[in-house]
Amino acid sequence: MEVESRYVAVRHHVEGLPSEDDFEVKVAKVRWSPESGEVLVRNIYLSMDPYQLNRMKRRSASHLAVDGIVPGERIDAYGAGEVVASACEEYKEGDVVAGVLGWEDYTLFRPSPGVLMSKLAASDDLPLSHHLSALGTSGMTAYAGLYEVCRPEPGEKVFVSAASGSVGSLVGQFAKLAGCYVVGCAGTNAKVNLLKNKLGFDDAFNYKEEPDMKSALKRYFPDGIDIYFDNVGGETLEAALASMNTHGRVALCGVISEYTDVGHRAVPDMLEVIYKRITIRGFFAWDFLTRFDEFTGVIGHWIRQGKVQVIEDISDGMESVPSAFAALFRGDNIGKKMVKLAYKMVKPWPERS
Repeated sequence: MEVESRYVAVRHHVEGLPSEDDFEVKVAKVRWSPESGEVLVRNIYLSMDPYQLNRMKRRSASHLAVDGIVPGERIDAYGAGEVVASACEEYKEGDVVAGVLGWEDYTLFRPSPGVLMSKLAASDDLPLSHHLSALGTSGMTAYAGLYEVCRPEPGEKVFVSAASGSVGSLVGQFAKLAGCYVVGCAGTNAKVNLLKNKLGFDDAFNYKEEPDMKSALKRYFPDGIDIYFDNVGGETLEAALASMNTHGRVALCGVISEYTDVGHRAVPDMLEVIYKRITIRGFFAWDFLTRFDEFTGVIGHWIRQGKVQVIEDISDGMESVPSAFAALFRGDNIGKKMVKLAYKMVKPWPERS
């Protein structure tokens, strides 16, 4: 069996702010045979994640955990799709899966313990797109970072940066469910209104309207911050440390402000860290892979109960992947950014409401 598959590749290593010109859509033949032991998936949703930019660089500390992306070659990424052919017993034609696929029409994978791939239950009543957002790596990152890294207690004060993004929008809601007081920051007034009026944050502010982040955090947290969930790094991290309470916890999830400009790297006051006995921990979603089913089970229950709102920002078509990815670094997205490919599934799946 042979199919023609479009895929998105980078033309060269990307060292600064990404643009559509850094990418190209190419075409390749994908071959599957009954003797291959492989599974062929037709992709439906493709995840757009900021960390991919670090993989596109010639050198990055991220390459210690994930492989760098080679110019001209396919880009593996989280996604969801439908099995169109299978040479193993575990997967059947028509099964719907979510896991590491690629920015491409078709992905071949060989099942093994080291491959992140989940077969979704036919009885699943939640939209397929949710398996890239709240029930995917964004949800796993938010849940693990808050509950396992920060371990919130009722009444504690929580600050979330990039709070309208794919991870931050969930962290704030999870913290509220834990009985915390939650404040988030975002880059537009519309996003601030979303945080306060739809996602249930106690307060939120537009960081672009705050000339002094340290003063802003002192104002929003007069009694200090117990937990800071960091998605941006830079001066926001520096300011948060200045407002942290003794024995405060910081989850370092991402530093998007530093991905495109090394001049924005944080220079934290280490005396704050020492004398306040602040715990700062970087983490990666894959650190908690063995508990993926546990996390998504809890989150899915909250969604069905109406306790968690899922915010998604979906573009259409393979050709929109470059612009959708670049938009992440302009702050254009709200919630989880993904691309939907035009494909009619053999077995219908619930659509987003």
